[in-house]
Amino acid sequence: MQSLTVIIITYNEEKNIGRCLDSAQSIADEIIVMDSFSTDQTAQIVLAKGFQLKQQDFKGYGEQKNDAAKIAASNHVLFLDADEFLSESLQLNIISEKQLGFRADGYTMNRLNNYCGQWIRHGSWYPDKKLRLIDRTKGYWNNQLVHESIIMQENSKIIHFQGQLLHQAYCSIEEHIQKNNRYSQLSAELLLNNGRRSNLFKIIFNPFWAFLSGYLIKLGFLDGFFGFVIAINVAHLTFLKHLKLYLLQRANN
Repeated sequence: MQSLTVIIITYNEEKNIGRCLDSAQSIADEIIVMDSFSTDQTAQIVLAKGFQLKQQDFKGYGEQKNDAAKIAASNHVLFLDADEFLSESLQLNIISEKQLGFRADGYTMNRLNNYCGQWIRHGSWYPDKKLRLIDRTKGYWNNQLVHESIIMQENSKIIHFQGQLLHQAYCSIEEHIQKNNRYSQLSAELLLNNGRRSNLFKIIFNPFWAFLSGYLIKLGFLDGFFGFVIAINVAHLTFLKHLKLYLLQRANN
């Protein structure tokens, strides 16, 4: 059976880290938590459970994960966020793949998000497919400001796992709104740095399309009240992102 290292990056995740570690324990031969000097009980919880704790100043989400991967004992690595945990079916499928010797260079899985206590199974949030388990010799994380992703070597073989990666997305609507404001600024800066531009048409039309796509086309209305709230917030994030990009353009000119 091939070995597997699970890597989790943290900062002040005492509410989530225990659940994440418990779900990963059954599939991992090694668990490394890369912490950015948390000021809560995160580090103590990790050590009390007997897992490796590494601490360094935060370099960016991608670089934190890449640094942890460099010290992994296994070539195959599963990356988790502290507010994520593995469903039982996903755990069983990963164990089965380990027994087969890992037939692919990378593995994707659907992420199921929990919003204010409700699992969201439709709309723009599902299936939220993520590439998270890779052969570390075949891929690495980029270091984008937001929405960092894994870059795989050309012609890498990818297999999709059945089972859900469970994610505690937001516990309150207020938390979602605050994150929209923060992420929209980072997204606007990233788009500007990549040469993207916005205009009045995008500021008006793109939020409308984001709502229409998530709520109607992708059946977000089937998630009831919170399906509507999510669709509105996705549209709001889109509006803020393009508005802030437009203002950054004007400031630079």
